[in-house]
Amino acid sequence: MTTMVVIAKEPVPGRVKTRLTSRVSPDAAARVAMASLLDTLDEAARVPAERHVLLLAGRPGLWLPSGWDVVPQTDGGLDHRIATGLAKLPTGSALLVGMDTPQLTAGLLANGMPSYDACLGRATDGGFWALGLSDSSLAPELVEGVPMSTDRTGAAQLERLNDAGLRVQHLSEIRDVDTPADADAVAALAPTTRFARAWREATA
Repeated sequence: MTTMVVIAKEPVPGRVKTRLTSRVSPDAAARVAMASLLDTLDEAARVPAERHVLLLAGRPGLWLPSGWDVVPQTDGGLDHRIATGLAKLPTGSALLVGMDTPQLTAGLLANGMPSYDACLGRATDGGFWALGLSDSSLAPELVEGVPMSTDRTGAAQLERLNDAGLRVQHLSEIRDVDTPADADAVAALAPTTRFARAWREATA
């Protein structure tokens, strides 16, 4: 089975996109986060897969499009939440993305793992925006313990995959939205997205 996974937080003011609040209110930051998540779900839904899963911290709402199964995140660090979330899936391949790259397209994602053991999309800040495994049950040993939210996270994750002897497909490097400067840049790059419209409204 092939599973497309989006890992996300429920867009609640004060809990998401908190670094954007140096320019916009917590409510506005949550609306921007919601827009980013919906853009991501739209594109991820276009990726051919037998199952589409939202690995969610929080509760789903009326905002969730049809066709998505919700799997709750466990407690713990991001490495643990990714590892346990992927390990819960049915046996087979899985491709996971976050909610911080609303400029991603189904075309970018479709390049993942046609004949590889893993794929990795690294972010310009040193992290990664996509991780694919041909066998999702291996996620605990391949992800658990990788330091997250650092400028070496992507490099450390790649090293872990390489050390396991996996053939890794490299996806395009793109920019995460964490700061107002990131939001400005990504909104300019993808001006017709929900995210860009929400950011323009928040900063008008």
